[in-house]
Amino acid sequence: MQLFLMRHGEASYLAHSDRERTLTDTGRYHTGEMSNWLAKSVTEFDLVLVSPYLRAQQSWQEVSKHFPEPRKWIVLDELTPSSDPNTAADLTLAYAEQYKADNVLVIAHMPLLGYMVSELVRGVEPPLFATSGLALIDKHGEQCSLIWQHTPHSIS
Repeated sequence: MQLFLMRHGEASYLAHSDRERTLTDTGRYHTGEMSNWLAKSVTEFDLVLVSPYLRAQQSWQEVSKHFPEPRKWIVLDELTPSSDPNTAADLTLAYAEQYKADNVLVIAHMPLLGYMVSELVRGVEPPLFATSGLALIDKHGEQCSLIWQHTPHSIS
């Protein structure tokens, strides 16, 4: 299985709550750029898991323009910034198994994503994710490896 972890695009701080923050124009642009870059090597996602926060939902709207409709996509309350990373990682793997997904995309937040990487890949310190940043974790059996991590600036 290939597990793609993506941080939402840059978001405005002008909102009534953290949950309601919207993407900036730069956030939409960078998310589109990352999606376009990713579409050169990934043809589709079997499963997409997205945070319920508005900026993550808007990021998924941008990503979805570059890929066919996934077999399944789920808004997962356990993908918020302060969610438990062990629970988020376990749920991600459980849904992937349930839907027999080979390519899984998770769109969420920091610090959760960094901690999810360290939960999934033994011995890896939690990496930072730039906004619109992506990481690929390859899972074979019980073994997970961090293959790469990119930002909008590292792909240009």
